Amino acid sequence: MTAVVSSQQAVVAEAEAPRRVNRSLWLLLPGIVWMSLFLVLPILMMVYVSFWTQTTFKIEPVLTLQSWVTFFTSDTYLGALWTTVRLWLIVLAATLVVGYPAALYVGLFVKNKTVQTVLLVLCVIPFWTSFLIRVLAWRPMLGKEGAINLILTHFGIIDHPIEVLLFSELSVIIGMTQIYCVFMVGPIAFMMGRIDQSVLEAAQDLGAGFWRIFRTIILPLSMPGVVVGAIFVSVMVLGEFATSAALSGRKVNLLGNIIVTQVGSLKWAFAAVAGVVLTILMGAVVAALLRVVDLRKEL
Repeated sequence: MTAVVSSQQAVVAEAEAPRRVNRSLWLLLPGIVWMSLFLVLPILMMVYVSFWTQTTFKIEPVLTLQSWVTFFTSDTYLGALWTTVRLWLIVLAATLVVGYPAALYVGLFVKNKTVQTVLLVLCVIPFWTSFLIRVLAWRPMLGKEGAINLILTHFGIIDHPIEVLLFSELSVIIGMTQIYCVFMVGPIAFMMGRIDQSVLEAAQDLGAGFWRIFRTIILPLSMPGVVVGAIFVSVMVLGEFATSAALSGRKVNLLGNIIVTQVGSLKWAFAAVAGVVLTILMGAVVAALLRVVDLRKEL
C-alpha cells in the first residue's frame, strides 16, 4: 500500500514539475527584460560604437579598429589604465585596513544591538549629504593652509606645510578611502555578527589566544563579508572620475576621466573603447573576487 501511494505521489510530482518551471520562468521574466534592456543592450551598443570610425568632429557607422589601435598605442590612455588599476589596489587595501578593525569591533565586541545599530548609522551619516560636498569637504582639510597642516604646525610637528596632501594622488587616495570605507565595514560587520559566540568561547576554554582564534575562526568566517565589501569598493573605485578631478586638480587621470573628457569632446568611439576596457576590467576583478569564496554557500 505504501509503495502504491509513493508511486502516485511521484506521478503527481512529475506532472506538476512543468507547471513549476513555467511559474519560475514567468517570475524571472521581468528581471530578464530589465537586465536585457538596461545592462546587456547598452553594453552591446557600447561595444558596437567602439568600432565606428571617429573623425575630428563626427563619428561614422563604418566599422574599423582605429579607436582600439589608438587606445592601446597611446601613452595617455595606457597611463590612465595603469593609474586606475594602481589606485584601485591602494584604495582597496586602505579600506580593508581601516574597515576591518572597525567591523571587528562593531560585529564582535559590541554586544548591545542598539549600540551596534547606532555605530553603523554613524558610518552612514556622511551619505546623507551630496557626494560632491563630501569630496570637496576634503579641500579645506588637506590644503596648504588646511586644518591638517594648521594642527601639525601648531603642535610643532612640522615646520612648513605639507603640500603633497592636496592636488596629488595621495589626496585622491585619502578621499576615496574615506568615501568608500563604509562599503567595506558594512558587509564585514554583518558577517561578524553571524559568528556563533559559543564557538569563540569554546576556543577560549581550550586555551586558544586571541590571535589564534582570529586566524583560525574569525578571519575564515568573515571572508564572505570581505569579498562582498571588496566587490562594492572595487566597482565604485574603478568607475571613479569625480574624486580624482576634484582632489587632484586634474593631475590624476583615471579611465573614468578619459571617458568624461572624450564624451565632452564628442569623441564617442574613443569613449566607447575606454568604456569597454573598463567594463572588462570590472568584470575580471569581480570574477576573481568571487573565486575566493563561494557566496552562494556562505551567505
